[in-house]
Amino acid sequence: MKNFEKSKRLFVEAQRYLPGGVDSPVRAYKSVGGTPLFIVRGKGARIFDADGNEFIDCVGSWGPLVLGHAHLQVVSALKKVAENGTSFGAPTELETTLAKMVTQAMPFIEMVRFVSSGTEATMSALRLARAFTRRDKIVKFDGGYHGHSDGLLARGGSGMATLGIPDSPGVPAGYAQNTLIAPYNNVGAVEQLFQHYPGQIAAVIIEPVAANMGVVLPQPGFLESLRKLTSKAGALLIFDEVITGFRLAYGGAQSVFGIKPDLTCLGKIIGGGLPVGAYGGRRDIMSLIAPLGPVYQAGTLSGNPLAMTAGIETLKVLSQPGVYEQLETKCAALEKGIAVAAREAGVPVQVHRIGSLLTAFFTRGKVVDYETAKKSDTTLFARFFWQMLENGVYWPPSQFEAAFVSLAHTEEDIKTIIDAVSRALLSLTATR
Repeated sequence: MKNFEKSKRLFVEAQRYLPGGVDSPVRAYKSVGGTPLFIVRGKGARIFDADGNEFIDCVGSWGPLVLGHAHLQVVSALKKVAENGTSFGAPTELETTLAKMVTQAMPFIEMVRFVSSGTEATMSALRLARAFTRRDKIVKFDGGYHGHSDGLLARGGSGMATLGIPDSPGVPAGYAQNTLIAPYNNVGAVEQLFQHYPGQIAAVIIEPVAANMGVVLPQPGFLESLRKLTSKAGALLIFDEVITGFRLAYGGAQSVFGIKPDLTCLGKIIGGGLPVGAYGGRRDIMSLIAPLGPVYQAGTLSGNPLAMTAGIETLKVLSQPGVYEQLETKCAALEKGIAVAAREAGVPVQVHRIGSLLTAFFTRGKVVDYETAKKSDTTLFARFFWQMLENGVYWPPSQFEAAFVSLAHTEEDIKTIIDAVSRALLSLTATR
């Protein structure tokens, strides 16, 4: 048995000063029980906790560390820029450099505004969509998580799904009234909303690949239908690619599926592990943002040199030939290995994967939306999670989150993870 005594002591102290002892709910391990690990160091595909335990990391700071921890090129650039100052509250050339890289990678983004988090990006994109269309209502999908701004916490995924929170106290009823909910992958439900609220819907916001209820792929024709519906109704289509942007492909999910959104929200990878977010899209829409237009949004630390530098260096690596093929090969091997291990152990598991992110749903049924995802056996998953830790693998501490593969993971790492999965699943059947 691994020793987690120092993490336990640190967690007791943290709870005196931080709500729940954490600064983001899923870190508290509420859905899996026990004490969260306190991490002190990461290198490549591995992390090390306060007790000196070493793990192969399948979380990667929830997605942004596609190059792995403490990547030499990123760290070296950060050291150099930090020596010149960390923030100025004034323009730097680094902002333009990263903006140019983003717009070149995603041609549907003609202008971009950097912010400091994915929540800021989605919140600002919706404000912009409402101003552009002069409408109030937005459509989101059940279990889709787009940050913790008031209007987007209705039926949210991610940490809300993990903790079983249906909505959040403190959100005025008026906000919820302007947020319309449809099941993911259900075109008919979206059509009904447009029919019921003609001329009132400003935008549809969606993760093109849902990754906050676990990884759920769009069914054929679903995204295409949303594009047609929004265009016909004069509403905007917003892709929340905070997770999928530069993760599925250098051009994001929109390049994979060939869909042109009006606005795109980004984060995670474009900060290379530092706090960052962005929203961008058509020039005529983005021109409404202050100081060019009347839609106000600001942030003192937006576009700070550190985040811009980490993003630039990360995208430099990702733009190299063969990078995404490597990620695809590694994660495909992991997907196959988990499926085989589950079958051999006799444990009902549905493995969903696209590119370098995946989820193993502990359920017999097909997962196509939030309702079917919620049928997963979260108690069984919790036991699996702790067995994975015992086997030296840091798996996401929630059934409703994605696991991530990085360029730092070797073929041997993937084999080790698969072996850990096999042993963890066999241990579950042995104790039934």
